Amino acid sequence: MWFGIQQSLSRLVLLTSLVLIFLLGLGSWSIPPATASIRQMEEAPGQILVQSRHTLRDETGNSWQVVLFKRIKANDATSINLRLVGFPGAAKFAHPQPLTIITETGTILNSKDMFAEKSPAANVGQYDFKNALNKLPTAASVRLFPVMSDPQPIELKIPPEVILEWQIVAASN
Repeated sequence: MWFGIQQSLSRLVLLTSLVLIFLLGLGSWSIPPATASIRQMEEAPGQILVQSRHTLRDETGNSWQVVLFKRIKANDATSINLRLVGFPGAAKFAHPQPLTIITETGTILNSKDMFAEKSPAANVGQYDFKNALNKLPTAASVRLFPVMSDPQPIELKIPPEVILEWQIVAASN
């Protein structure tokens, strides 16, 4: 009799363990849903805006809005710009200064300051990114170095998945 109870308990413990392993493992084996932050909207008749938005932190922990957008006009004229928005009062761009981009291989690229004449706010920088974007790697991160009014340099690390998303925006029609 004792042998029969022991055998039943062993089977119950084994079955319970297998069920728990299966249930706990479901969360780690499932693929998380992809969350692309690409938006498309019609700004005016015949004018489409496609954008990618991300909130990233610089090396000091300050939060930045990083927005790449492509504007497509009715006459097929397109522009691709990168807008960086720092926290008001904590970030002040030095206009007109180019944005420096450095890849992991050490390639240095520059993008023209679009707010050379007038910026909507001191904490906003916008750059012509059309020429630089197709030179960025798809499987490696890049670092952005905007020129600020204060002497402390700012570095924003852009992960490869964000760069891939930017290239999807650039390829959109």
